[in-house]
Amino acid sequence: MRKSLIQFLLMAVLSAYTAVAWSQTTVRGQLVDAETGEPLVGAAVMVEGTTQGSVTDIDGYFKQSVASNATLLFKYVGYKDLKEKVKQKGASVNLGIIRMTPDAVMLKDVVITSSVAVARKTPVALSTVDPVFIEEKLGTQEFPELLKSTPGVHANKQGGGFGDSEIYMRGFDNSNIAMMVNGVPMNEMEHGGVYWSNWAGLSDVARSIQTQRGLGASKVSAPSVGGTINIVTRNLDAKKGGFLSYGMGNDGMNKILFSISSGISKSGWAFTLMGGKNWGDGYIQGTDFEGYNWFASISKRINDEHQLTLTAFGAPQEHGQRSSSYGGLTLADWKMVETVYGVKDHKYNPTFGYRSNGEAYNSYRNKYHKPQISLNHQWQINSKSSLSTSLYVSLGRGSGFSGQGNTEFSPYSYSSWRGAYKGTLYDTFRRSDGTFDYAAIEEINRTSQYGSAMVAARSNNSHDWYGLLSTYTTKIGQNFDFYGGVDYRYYKGVHRNEISDLFGGSYYLDSERGNVDPKNNIHASDPNWRYQKLGVGDVVFRDYDGFVMQEGGFFQLEYNKNRLSAFVAGSLSNTGYWRYDRFYYDKEHAKSDVVNFLGFTAKGGANYNFNDNHNVFANVGYISRAPKYSYGAFMTADKSNVLNKEAVNEKVFSAELGYGFRNSWITANLNLYYTRWMDKTMTKSVTLDNQQNGNINMAGLAALHKGAELDVKVRPFRWLELTGMVSLGDWKWDSDATGYVYDEMGNAMTKAGTVTTPGAEDHAKAVVKMNGVRVGGSAQTTAAVGANVNITKALRVGADWTYYGRNYAYYAVDGTILSVGKETAVAEPWKIPAASQLDMNASYRFKFGKLDAVLSGNVNNLLNYQYISKAWNPSSASAVATSDNVYVFYSFGRTYNIRLKVNF
Repeated sequence: MRKSLIQFLLMAVLSAYTAVAWSQTTVRGQLVDAETGEPLVGAAVMVEGTTQGSVTDIDGYFKQSVASNATLLFKYVGYKDLKEKVKQKGASVNLGIIRMTPDAVMLKDVVITSSVAVARKTPVALSTVDPVFIEEKLGTQEFPELLKSTPGVHANKQGGGFGDSEIYMRGFDNSNIAMMVNGVPMNEMEHGGVYWSNWAGLSDVARSIQTQRGLGASKVSAPSVGGTINIVTRNLDAKKGGFLSYGMGNDGMNKILFSISSGISKSGWAFTLMGGKNWGDGYIQGTDFEGYNWFASISKRINDEHQLTLTAFGAPQEHGQRSSSYGGLTLADWKMVETVYGVKDHKYNPTFGYRSNGEAYNSYRNKYHKPQISLNHQWQINSKSSLSTSLYVSLGRGSGFSGQGNTEFSPYSYSSWRGAYKGTLYDTFRRSDGTFDYAAIEEINRTSQYGSAMVAARSNNSHDWYGLLSTYTTKIGQNFDFYGGVDYRYYKGVHRNEISDLFGGSYYLDSERGNVDPKNNIHASDPNWRYQKLGVGDVVFRDYDGFVMQEGGFFQLEYNKNRLSAFVAGSLSNTGYWRYDRFYYDKEHAKSDVVNFLGFTAKGGANYNFNDNHNVFANVGYISRAPKYSYGAFMTADKSNVLNKEAVNEKVFSAELGYGFRNSWITANLNLYYTRWMDKTMTKSVTLDNQQNGNINMAGLAALHKGAELDVKVRPFRWLELTGMVSLGDWKWDSDATGYVYDEMGNAMTKAGTVTTPGAEDHAKAVVKMNGVRVGGSAQTTAAVGANVNITKALRVGADWTYYGRNYAYYAVDGTILSVGKETAVAEPWKIPAASQLDMNASYRFKFGKLDAVLSGNVNNLLNYQYISKAWNPSSASAVATSDNVYVFYSFGRTYNIRLKVNF
């Protein structure tokens, strides 16, 4: 009896278990950010009402067993909780892509959200890079190279020094691409440049990196032409914990990094700290580097209405450089360097050499620290309105190093420090092994009766930059959102050259003082000042402050209803420039006049979602923006207070069409764009018949950039992701340029060098014929194919192939080739041979005790194919460019790194 009862109970239990098991459903899906589309890694997936649960993997995917009619609860720090009822029947259910919405109050302020475009809503071309991609792909690459598989983007290492990379977007260079961190503009304010060595640590704290090509969605008063790169860092959304990592790679590269985050406490506080150090010998000769990076963010959610975030970051560094102007060689010289000097893999640096004491030395170096501190306040006024304000300050300190030469008492000038010039390798100070002979300079200086003939100089370029960016947003009715704000910036740049090393001499006479006009500086008529014996720390060549003040306002009205979203936007800004000179001018004449430029933008666009799979968008806009401070508003910004009387606003007209398709396993985007850049400012120096120096403003210059871009991401299996991109551009100069000549005092000049009336018949002018000439510097055809394979849950391998075609040589309209009173035709730039590169990466996740760890590695340019990455036409703009007379830089060969990261 007892035996029968036991058998009955066992059968009952087994039957019940079988019934439950039979009714279980395996649910799969992927969690992504609703705004950026990036996967949410480590999000909690729970079965409501039970203790069952799991977390998403590094691609945001999850798999969870549930009973019939169960409800899944998704949780992720900084996002609103989301519930999804499993209504489908069957043993396996795929929920597809599940989009979680950021908690607008908790996660980020309106300054950030106003600068981040939303897929299938914001009508712009965009691409987003998430932290997992950064961690897997960065390796030994520079920050801009992370974006090389983005349509319309081309990045190269330029001279090859640490942080010296450059990036182009749709054919526009760094100075015409807006670089933003948390919605705050970062471009240098005098010429718009971006120095990537200043941002070495941002890749380690980025929540996302979004590129918006073309007009973009950033709400600032002075937008860019080519596009926007917006880096969003972590604050309240950072998870509790941290990591410690160490990496090493080719050419003595080392990197150590730590990060710790508190997560958000019950009292609303959260902080993140990050610090690290990079050091190495550099791939190129003489480009050793040492850099630190730090990041700190502390946030306080005061209540449901107010949130404060204080963020500070910086990356002090020092590195050797290979000058982009004086390091390129002709193809013949590159071969000679390898066969005669024995320097392989195009690592040769013409300015790398040795001093008399045997010390390795490179006259071109950079040392800089540009910390930025910002205080962001978000006020959720009510359920419809909010105000977000960001106060920020950036205090840049540092300098570049080069050389000066006394041309009055010696045959040497600053150009004697150059290793090469326009492709020609200098041999004046060249040792038999090809290195630069700095010992010879020291010997010349020791025996000179006029002090040092050549000295090393420190070019200080410090700045103080203060800004305010405030945005008010409110909902109007059910379908309209209004944004309005102010954008204020004040900038002071301090530019001073100082002697840093007399190189064996006892003093230095600055021949540049002979070019100072006594009418501007009374000291120039005093021989004691003119021939003052200078030592280390004394000023040479230049000493001035550049000032930029910009005030502006902007608005945007958005309409969202059902499948349609649309917007109109505009801005108005005033940009004021002036300078204060302490070298070429005495105190009475030191300050220049102030010149103001009123600019504006007007743009609009719409996106329509036909269904969950198809959408189309279009945008159009017109920009009128101030010319640059350097070589725009001022004829010679380094030396003269003379304003460019012919400087006018640059104008840009842009239009774009786009189509998108997405389902559970494929995402595709196609964009067509048209951008016309008009009234580009270009000033050059010229020499008149009487050998007097003059300046010429080339007016009426226009360029036309148009093209098509396609990107695709396919997920045929959970363990495989395929990506692809192709970009076809057609970028040409669209006009000729005409310029009139003025002297350094701003007087209109004749060809003979006499003063005349502006615009008179004898007012000297030059014409540059460049209509239809290709824009150089960036590949007009790019393509990329990538694959990421999850071999096991722990092991992931990736490969990326990138192609560059129709890349044309860069060419500059140098003042030395301009013929006053004549036309100068610019020859078609040399077409760089097409090239491609294969990169690979792998990562293995494992337990390090009770901690999660990742061992990862990268091999960039796996096949060691060294191709021409950048080229310049010969010095004469009219000369036909061939492979015999162009000068070039080559890409890096094979590089590698390995990294261990332990999370806690």
